[in-house]
Amino acid sequence: MNTVAGRNGGVQAPRLGDVRRQARAAEDLDEGDPATLAVDAYRDNERFSGLDLTGRNLGGLTLSECALVDVTVTDADLRAARVTDTALTRLNAPVLRAPHSVWRDVGIEHSRIGSGELYDAELTTLLIGQSKIGFLNLRGSVLRDVAFEDCTIDELDLSEASATRLAFSGCAIAMLDVSRARLEHVDLRGARVDGIRGIDSLSGVTVDAAQLTDLAPLLAAHLGIRVG
Repeated sequence: MNTVAGRNGGVQAPRLGDVRRQARAAEDLDEGDPATLAVDAYRDNERFSGLDLTGRNLGGLTLSECALVDVTVTDADLRAARVTDTALTRLNAPVLRAPHSVWRDVGIEHSRIGSGELYDAELTTLLIGQSKIGFLNLRGSVLRDVAFEDCTIDELDLSEASATRLAFSGCAIAMLDVSRARLEHVDLRGARVDGIRGIDSLSGVTVDAAQLTDLAPLLAAHLGIRVG
């Protein structure tokens, strides 16, 4: 495990490109017709706001250069959906079902996700900011250039995932599971992490000195070290 004790460790920050400007650009989009959001539909350059998509089958839906504002997606089926160059603001998702989905160049801000099922997904150039998440299942997913900023996360499951350039700034994570994960340039500095599963998979993670002290009991137990 890398630390910042006397050196930066060469950790690379997520490369977020233009994601931060997408929410502002979304204000210029025309309002889309909610009826066009359907299985395997393709929508681009449209804004959808104030919608309740509870229980809708949206499997295979593609959203490109779109904006979703104040949208509720309780139990909507977004299996294998593709979301690219899109901004989601104030998303309300008590249950978000999107396994095998693709998220690229996406910003999600000021949102609430109760249970997010995004296992076996692809997340590239993704910013999740100022949001509250109960359980986020990214088991077996591929993450590249992903940043969580000022988020509260009860449980984050990265088991068997592959993550490169992943950062958590100003976040509070109650439980982080990295069992059998492949991690590179994962930066936990600036985050409060109360518990970690998969301590033997932390290679490729950067922590600060205080976090390393907090991890000491877990590391000792994993190595069979008794402290008297």
